[in-house]
Amino acid sequence: MSHFAKVLDRKVVNVIVAEPEFFNTFIDTTPGTWIQTSYNTKGNNHLEGRPLRGNFAGIGYTYDPIKDVFYEQQPYPSWTLNESTWLWESPTPYPNNGNFYYWDEATLSWIEKT
Repeated sequence: MSHFAKVLDRKVVNVIVAEPEFFNTFIDTTPGTWIQTSYNTKGNNHLEGRPLRGNFAGIGYTYDPIKDVFYEQQPYPSWTLNESTWLWESPTPYPNNGNFYYWDEATLSWIEKT
């Protein structure tokens, strides 16, 4: 089965599972456009090597019609969108020491959860 995201004003408002042929007879009277998305695409990578539109679309995601990609909403003002992976990146990399951290926007740093 395939997945399709309904996009309205560049925002994903719905995601469904359907075969492409479903849209041959489906009558949708609500505004927006259905665009195929891949459940197995994340960070512009796909399990089988054929990514589709940057990331699997989720409700609230943004669709960029020029780049033809889906990406999440910006989590913090300091984070930047990596246009190779279509994922948001913090100004400081997440520590890779096995501990858990949360982002502190005021200090632009990761704070260890205690």
